[in-house]
Amino acid sequence: MISTFLADLQDHRRAQGQRYKLEHIILFSIMAFLSNAKSYRDISSFIKTRFEVLKGHFGLTWTRPPGYTTIRNIIIGVDSDELEACFRAYTQSLIDRKNASSIATIALEGKVLRGSYDHFQDRRATQILSMFSTEDKLILAHEVIDEKTNEIPMVQKLLEETGLEGYYYTIDALHCQKKLLK
Repeated sequence: MISTFLADLQDHRRAQGQRYKLEHIILFSIMAFLSNAKSYRDISSFIKTRFEVLKGHFGLTWTRPPGYTTIRNIIIGVDSDELEACFRAYTQSLIDRKNASSIATIALEGKVLRGSYDHFQDRRATQILSMFSTEDKLILAHEVIDEKTNEIPMVQKLLEETGLEGYYYTIDALHCQKKLLK
C-alpha cells in the first residue's frame, strides 16, 4: 500500500508537535484530492466527514480530526523531491513483469502545461516530461523540464534515475540526433 512508501518521508516537525503522523495526513490529502478537494479546508472537511471510518481503518488514536491550518503546516513542510521519490518507488513496485515474454514498453512524452506562459514576467511555458508504463497504465515518474533546455537531457536523467531495464522505450523523434546516438 502507498502508506508504507509514505512512511519513508522525513518529518520536518519537532517530536513534541507530532500529534498527527505525516504519512496519514499525506495519504488523506491524496484521498481528498481524488474526491475533488481543491483547498486545505476541503481536505479538512473530507477528513472530518470520514473521521470515524479513517480512524477505524488505519488504527488511529486521534481524538479529533486535524484543522485545515494543521494540514497546511504539515503539507508545506514536505520536501517535494522526497515525495516524488516515494511515488516513484511505489509505482515501480506496482509494475507487473510476470509475463516476461511479452514486449513491455515505457513511453516518454513531454507536454506543455496549458496557461503556464507568463507574459508579464516574460517566462516560457512550463514543460513536464512523463514516463508512462503502457501495459500497467501507470505514470512512473514526471519531471519539470528546465526553462533553458529541452526534454533531451531530462529523458537521459530519468532513464538513469529509474534504472528500469528490459523495456522498449518510445520517445519522440527529437531524440534521434546523431550526437545522442554515440
